[in-house]
Amino acid sequence: MSVLVGLIVMLGMLVIVPAGLRLADVPELERMRRLWPVFAVPGAVALWLPRGPAATVLALGYGLGAALLALHAAARIVRCPRPLLSWPTAPAEVALCTALVTPAIAATALVAERSGRPLFGFGLGILALTVPHFHFAGFAAALVSGLVSRVADSAAGRFAALSVPLGTLLVLTGYFIGDWAELAGAVVLTAGMWTVAFLTWRTVRPSARDRATRLLLAASAAVLAATMVLALSWALGEATGLPHPTLTWMAATHGVGNALGFALCSVLAWRRLSHPTTPGGRTA
Repeated sequence: MSVLVGLIVMLGMLVIVPAGLRLADVPELERMRRLWPVFAVPGAVALWLPRGPAATVLALGYGLGAALLALHAAARIVRCPRPLLSWPTAPAEVALCTALVTPAIAATALVAERSGRPLFGFGLGILALTVPHFHFAGFAAALVSGLVSRVADSAAGRFAALSVPLGTLLVLTGYFIGDWAELAGAVVLTAGMWTVAFLTWRTVRPSARDRATRLLLAASAAVLAATMVLALSWALGEATGLPHPTLTWMAATHGVGNALGFALCSVLAWRRLSHPTTPGGRTA
């Protein structure tokens, strides 16, 4: 696993996921959020060890934490009364459950990659890139789309919250059935993330009381608009054979942009929105 990809994954494991669990504002997840370093730290260490038994065992520790999040999502779906699945609460709930499941997909790829074994026919390079993809285009994107839909209670907000999970599922399906399905997923995911960016700029940003929060929201929206163009161009090129960026270039541009410009700026901004600052700059 390259240094760049490893650093991006560490950000997802150690910062984005626990921050996202706090932003989800679900009391049942509070214990998991407090315990998350127990799972995330071994996973982060595994990134820097040579492939083999030690790295695999540590990655399995992270996989255990990710599996617990996925089980919580399954339990929420089972317990949820049917009326709560109707509009307008369903989109945010679907987005949250998607966010809780995606780290398990990332962890599965991580365990296979750290053990040095291809999985489902995918080589180690693809598996290594799958790990950050499902932390950021999976967890962070689904979580933020759900948060946006709660604030922007409109058809656009509901579309964003539903299209991001659908696009993520289509991209995952495309891994197995072909590039055209992955392109379809990229189109849906791009439409959803552009809607998130638009609503963040148009609706969420003006509601922020302080300049720093507005700047963070503006940065996340602007970066997201650009990085999804790259994602769409790559998927189109893979499906059609047209010239498109290489995976290395995508990691350095799309990957870094989504990790720092979108995910990190978003969780920092939403944290500030959920805990407004006083005129003196202190958290209220």
